[in-house]
Amino acid sequence: MSDARSYPERPYLAVSAAIVRDGKILVVRRARAPAHGLYTLPGGVVEVGETLDEAVTREVREETGMTIEPVALAGFREAIVRDGEGRVERHFLILCFAARWSAGDPVLSEELDEARWLDPAELATLSTTAGLAEIVAEAFERLAERPSS
Repeated sequence: MSDARSYPERPYLAVSAAIVRDGKILVVRRARAPAHGLYTLPGGVVEVGETLDEAVTREVREETGMTIEPVALAGFREAIVRDGEGRVERHFLILCFAARWSAGDPVLSEELDEARWLDPAELATLSTTAGLAEIVAEAFERLAERPSS
């Protein structure tokens, strides 16, 4: 018999932000599962009653201490985590937003053990979550379509 908390019946809706500042992208390294040790974008699960913009803004603030301006949806990814027997332990549908940095510097937390501002070309040198480079490229395109005022 499975534990409902470990083996959910439905995917979780999550958000992440490709945050751009002075032409560089913020990547963070996860300190725990899922994606432990991999570089990715800050984000997390949407709470009931929260808009997607509110969720991505809150998650970035909670994880990094930074303030952002979400601009547009850059794409989506799925993360499916299986246990040793192949059962789905976690399933996330992650909506990835292009965002502009507004204020603050990244602060590490129990969820993140590293944060870096990188030129997007540097992503190829890191161990990242699947599809990260493609999402970052889309985010830069969305931001170019909507210049800041």
